[in-house]
Amino acid sequence: MRRDREPVTVEKIRAAYHARRREVRARLAEFGEVWRGAADERLWEEMVYCIFTAGASARMGLGSIEAVRHLLARGTQNELAAALQRKHRYPNSRSGYIVATREFLESDCGMRLRERLEGFADPWERRDWLARERRIKGLGYKESSHFLRNVGYRGYAILDKHILRCLAEVGRINSPRPPSTRERYLATEESLRGFARDVGVDFDELDLVLWSLKTGEILK
Repeated sequence: MRRDREPVTVEKIRAAYHARRREVRARLAEFGEVWRGAADERLWEEMVYCIFTAGASARMGLGSIEAVRHLLARGTQNELAAALQRKHRYPNSRSGYIVATREFLESDCGMRLRERLEGFADPWERRDWLARERRIKGLGYKESSHFLRNVGYRGYAILDKHILRCLAEVGRINSPRPPSTRERYLATEESLRGFARDVGVDFDELDLVLWSLKTGEILK
């Protein structure tokens, strides 16, 4: 899939959606299967993947997960940092995030992530917990949304630089700068939701279509 370096337009978005709709829906179905069939260990792995992608790339996150998968349950910070050398740009800080978050989740819910996530009746409270709990390290609103999407939840916008650039290029936001507060994140998310309605594309599918226009790929 070729990366489009030109500014996006509504016409390009609709054309990309029709061309990639089957692949996009298949990827979203894969995320749904994670929730229907995966154990808590897989949910933890997906959270760590999102910790890795913050400030990095999706591909760096994938490579990093491969390097530390055997350490996710019990690995020390030193073991994780050693495994991440030449795999991630921030091996020391990310290994610290993993250990701190794991320790919190062990005390908070015994690593029963599915049960913990299901305990929220309100979808915004679910994301707020992930993004605002200080003992969960390295997520924030973007990566909390990313994690929830990757384990099968719908309706959360992953406002990374590619999505923000697209929204700015079609005139839905004034600047592609990342939203710095919860209120700004929600406002930008609502702009994306309104744009999805206007172009006639499912909200969750649109996120992947826009990302693929800027990266040339549909990953996770």
